[in-house]
Amino acid sequence: MPRDGDGGGGERPARNVLGGRLEACSLEPTTGFFRNGCCDTAPQDVGSHTVCVVVTGEFLSFSKAHGNDLSTPMPQFGFPGLKPGNRWCLCAPRWQEALLAGQAPHVVLRATHEAALAYCDLADLKRLAVDLS
Repeated sequence: MPRDGDGGGGERPARNVLGGRLEACSLEPTTGFFRNGCCDTAPQDVGSHTVCVVVTGEFLSFSKAHGNDLSTPMPQFGFPGLKPGNRWCLCAPRWQEALLAGQAPHVVLRATHEAALAYCDLADLKRLAVDLS
């Protein structure tokens, strides 16, 4: 089981968009580029799977319509398919695209890697955050 911030190949310790230690996003289903539950990244992660989101039905429909079906199970790849309420490490450019279309899912800032800031504005991420008081 991964420990928060261990990541799979990025800088150690991995940092979140708030400057703190990167927390785990989800182990059920297991997410992240490295499938370790964290939205850690490394140079080989060309999609920047760095934004921890809480998916909605609307977002899943949006993503499917834009070429990335996240709701259909693919057991051959160990992918159960996502359901509303699941947390998932989403590609930062896809989150930004969804934001511009008014379909962005909510964000878990403490589990969103600081590398997401290359694609997304912190103010936008905070506006849709589920973990700010």
